[in-house]
Amino acid sequence: MKTNVPLCHSARGFTLLEVTTVIVILLIFMRLGLYSSSKIDQWKLGRNASETLRSVHTAQRMYLADNPTVNVTTLTSAMILPYLPPGNVATMPTVPSLTGANLSITITVSPPIINNGAGVAYDPSGKTNDSLWDIGE
Repeated sequence: MKTNVPLCHSARGFTLLEVTTVIVILLIFMRLGLYSSSKIDQWKLGRNASETLRSVHTAQRMYLADNPTVNVTTLTSAMILPYLPPGNVATMPTVPSLTGANLSITITVSPPIINNGAGVAYDPSGKTNDSLWDIGE
């Protein structure tokens, strides 16, 4: 006598092992998402800093084109401010670091650099031509 044996699981539900496996996989995906989200935020900070630095570099070049006898090492913020795009006329722009500190821009070198506060260029990307935290190529 043949009996019909169902090929699928019983209608009682999922086993503990199946539920645990699904939860572990979901936690791994969440962790990967949070990791990539923080990297994207860091990239955005670097990109915004680079755009600010480019606008200061453009202002620096326009001032030096209008005043060809001035040496770049003698530039001051007051000389550059009128050449910055509208909205940045009152003070020299600053950029936030990865830790949230406001960093100044050194304009006495060409191209200008982001100063870490100790007189050293701030570029956490480690590359001087990637257009993150620098002007790029």
